[in-house]
Amino acid sequence: MADKKMVEAITSMDVDFAQWYTDVVKKAELIDYTSVKGCMVIKPAGYAIWELIQQHLDARFKETGVENVYLPMFIPESLLQKEKDHVEGFAPEVAWVTHGGLNPLQERLCVRPTSETLFCDFYKNDIQSYRDLPKVYNQWCSVVRWEKETRPFLRSREFLWQEGHTAHATAEDAEARTIQMLNVYADFLEEVLAIPVVKGQKTDKEKFAGAVATYTIEALMHDGKALQSGTSHNFGDGFAKAFGIQFADKDNTLKYVHQTSWGMTTRLIGAIIMVHGDNEGLVLPPKVAPVQVCIIPIQQKKEGVLDKAYELRDRLKGNFRVKVDDTDKSPGWKFSEAEMRGYSIRVEIGPKDMEAGKCVICRRDTREKIEVALDELESKVAEVLDTMQKEMLERARAHREEHTYTATNMEEFQDIFNNKTGFVKAMWCGCQECEDQIKEKLSVTSRCMPFEQEDIAADCVCCGKPAKKMVYWGRAY
Repeated sequence: MADKKMVEAITSMDVDFAQWYTDVVKKAELIDYTSVKGCMVIKPAGYAIWELIQQHLDARFKETGVENVYLPMFIPESLLQKEKDHVEGFAPEVAWVTHGGLNPLQERLCVRPTSETLFCDFYKNDIQSYRDLPKVYNQWCSVVRWEKETRPFLRSREFLWQEGHTAHATAEDAEARTIQMLNVYADFLEEVLAIPVVKGQKTDKEKFAGAVATYTIEALMHDGKALQSGTSHNFGDGFAKAFGIQFADKDNTLKYVHQTSWGMTTRLIGAIIMVHGDNEGLVLPPKVAPVQVCIIPIQQKKEGVLDKAYELRDRLKGNFRVKVDDTDKSPGWKFSEAEMRGYSIRVEIGPKDMEAGKCVICRRDTREKIEVALDELESKVAEVLDTMQKEMLERARAHREEHTYTATNMEEFQDIFNNKTGFVKAMWCGCQECEDQIKEKLSVTSRCMPFEQEDIAADCVCCGKPAKKMVYWGRAY
């Protein structure tokens, strides 16, 4: 009975996707709730995924010349006020510190919701000459945004992220860096997380407060909702003018720097769960699976079985992340647990296997079982993990294609959103009134104006006026 109950504890995703998601993050022990409303404990299994995300991303950043720094978590109110659009954009979500010990502070401090203003304050003293440029900095830290509705990983009041902040001599250099980082993000999602993305620009309504342009990668979750998975912002020289960040150029004239910022957060863990997970629990792409191989001894009390399991572990551990489940639970229970926790491969080894000089490998994503000769284990594990990584991306891409629709008029547009889930490609005139109307009517937002434009129709899907851009629309997390 215990085996059956283990799996039943997860609500089916077709019955209630939101409950399925909550069940998975709890049962797979990725998070725990706390007595701090809207904040979560990221448990070892969840944090291990974040560490792997960090390692992969950090290496990719450094290849492009990024250096890591750390700035304070507090921002004086006067500093936040310097860039008008920026402060207005963040005002509703800011947490304020009003006392230091028992004494009221002379000036309130905000707990960083993002660090543009602090970086600007730092850059204005750090940058004097064109020789000081570019500055390509990033910090790994946490930020606080006082969200009303919270969900594990997807939205919490404090979350972990990286935020890159760069300063350049020219507008061209800033734009090039903005796009470069978006491409780093897109490649990372596809190659490491096995999540296909749409790259594009946000509309003015949806762009970052204070940016000239915001670029985004949008991913589609299993339930047909969109998830903004990374953004890169070009600030032009707006922040530089507000903060007085000037440098002496080669021609000895004073010029303002051009800036960018870009970020990715722990919501990526939510994306992995919602793109790849199934009714048995987590399915993790091998590149970010904290356990790539779980060895399960069958009849482990029999002589030599546990020793063999440890021997296989020692053989594999130089190249893979491996564990042996040597608890006293039944094999069936261990299989269910390995599936729920998203271990990429399960290796089953028992007395009969040992006699025959083989073991059984079971893939987490397809549950395909493969008999493998023990002396070929290393090469077979590498091959299976590689195949899994590729096929998980292909499946996610196929799912996105199946749930991407085209609408040429409002009737089609409404019909799709009333009856289906996914992305809808439709033309737009460029007016915010149309965006507002669509949001009010259907709870649908513009996700991005993709770099790869298509000519679907001549007119705006909403008002019928001449269209300027093809836009991906969707309901989003």
